[in-house]
Order: sequence, then structure tokens, then C-alpha cells
Amino acid sequence: MSLQRIPALFIGHGSPMNAIEDNCYSRAWFELGQKLPRPRAILVISAHWYIDGTAVTAMSQPRTIHDFGNFPRELHERQYPAKGYPELAVLVQDILEPIEVETDFDEWGLDHGSWGILAKMYPDADIPVIQLSIDRNQSAAFYYDVGSKLSMLRDEGVMIIGSGNVVHNLPDEELGAKPYPWALSFEQFVRENLTSLEEPHPLFQALNREDGKLSHPTPEHFLPLFYVLGTWDKEEPVSTPIEGIEDGSLSMLTIQFG
Repeated sequence: MSLQRIPALFIGHGSPMNAIEDNCYSRAWFELGQKLPRPRAILVISAHWYIDGTAVTAMSQPRTIHDFGNFPRELHERQYPAKGYPELAVLVQDILEPIEVETDFDEWGLDHGSWGILAKMYPDADIPVIQLSIDRNQSAAFYYDVGSKLSMLRDEGVMIIGSGNVVHNLPDEELGAKPYPWALSFEQFVRENLTSLEEPHPLFQALNREDGKLSHPTPEHFLPLFYVLGTWDKEEPVSTPIEGIEDGSLSMLTIQFG
């Protein structure tokens, strides 16, 4: 029996509080989970696992990581008890050869870039989840190539999610502020170039733009987009089911491929 090709997503995860709050974004994540074909497994590339090297979680029961501070006790106590998928982790290793991919059995788990959105999309935590790290020493082209190689998993019922933010400047964040002009212009640049067929892809140099530097004082929240972009087959529809810029400098844009 052939499986339906599962859409790939880049999700703007924003504040960890979205995991426990009822707001327009958390509701939209829930609705997205209801509308999309149900995956048999989920692979997440989160901005919060940004390390030296490429690794994949391979434990059967990943822990819920509370990688944040100064938030309510309810959030720090929240658990997302999804199972892992060691066999999928091994398959990811095989697909990505000759890239060296370390199997992580106990150091990581599911960080809030992962469980924070999945707690709303799939609140029953009944779909296995693995995470793939971002190698801080690599380039946009490398991340794109990894995504391209992993794209075949979408035909096997695996949902690939990049979790970050198209605009992520916390130092300039101001509660309730309207979007800064540079945040709007950078998000628009990303939108306009998502479906570009140019080589190299125009987004590879996006963070060298002035509005890109302002939008990302550090790059890790933008990089998951390249993995997901790499899974696109150049013919599937590309849409933005969730939109908005919060507090001046935090884009909540979700991009769907397929």
C-alpha cells in the first residue's frame, strides 16, 4: 500500500508559552494538525539543538526538555510523552551517508522548539518523534542538501518540520509593538523567494542582507528553513497557513510545502 506524501512544514514557534496558552497561534497549530494527513512519524529540526555536528535522537522514550528559564511553573512541569523511533533514526543515518550522523541515546530529547508546537498539533502525543540537530559549522547549502536527501521520507509517512522563526530578534522585541520595517521587509523577501528555482537559491545569502542581520542577530532560528526547503520537489504548492509578526521582531509565519 502506497502512503500519501506528507507535507513538510517550517513553523514559527515563538514563545514557549504558546505550548500552554490558548491564543491564535496555538489554535492554528491545532487546526493544522487536524487538517493535514496524519503522519506515522515526525522528524523535527529545531533551532534549539544547534551543536557541533549532525546528530539524531535515537532513544525509545525522549525526555521533555525545558530549555528556558523564568516561565511559569506550569510550563516547566509540562511533559510531552511521545515515543521515539530508533529505527527511523538509523534510517536517517543511512540516507545521509557519507555525512557522519551521531546517534544520541541520552543527551538530548525533545526541546521546546519541538514539543512546544507538537503539544498543540498532536496533543495526545501518540505519534513517534525524533529530532535532527543543526550543525553550527555548516552552510545553508549543506542544510538544503540534507533536506533534499531526507525528502524521500515524506513518501513514507514521515512529517518533516523545521522549527524556528523567519524573524527572530529578541533584544529588540517590545511587547505589543507593531512589526519593525526591517522585520516586514525581510519576511517579504523570504516569501517572495521561497519558490525560486535559481541556483544557488537566493535565500542562501538572506542573512547577509541588512534586514537579515537585524532579523537574526544569531542565525539558528532561520536555519531550519533550509532543511524544509530542501524537501520541496519544485512542483508542490507552497502556502503560508499561519502568519503574523509579534512584538515587533518575532515572525510567527508557518510555511507549508505540499
